[in-house]
Amino acid sequence: MSKRDRHVDPSRGRFKSFMESAGEGPIWMLNLIRLRKKARYEDGMAATGAEAYATYARESEPFFKGVGGKIVWSGTPENLLIGPKSEQWDLCFVAEYPSAQAFAGMVKDEGYQKAVVHRQAAVKDSRLLRLKPGAAGKVFG
Repeated sequence: MSKRDRHVDPSRGRFKSFMESAGEGPIWMLNLIRLRKKARYEDGMAATGAEAYATYARESEPFFKGVGGKIVWSGTPENLLIGPKSEQWDLCFVAEYPSAQAFAGMVKDEGYQKAVVHRQAAVKDSRLLRLKPGAAGKVFG
């Protein structure tokens, strides 16, 4: 595994810390996704990263919505103004979950686990950051 392929799934330690620090109420998850040009399936299935991610989105949607998840913001990355040139993203969105426990329930679901193989095949690099929801329209900071 190359250095660029390390940020696809959370480690057990990070997931444990994520859950131990979970408060009550809704959470937002900022997703930054860089796709592979060609998906990497263990069985050799042929697809582009975009095709594999679209399959993941379609197959995981019932589990996402089933725990009360919804997309609260999405955008198309166009130009990186500040940051390393190596951190170029193909997809950006914020997913809301009723709680960290709802998120955990989704990722541990057997059906979701079957769908996530498409995400693993599609994603070259990613960032996933839990956020406490805030009000829009306030000044910076």
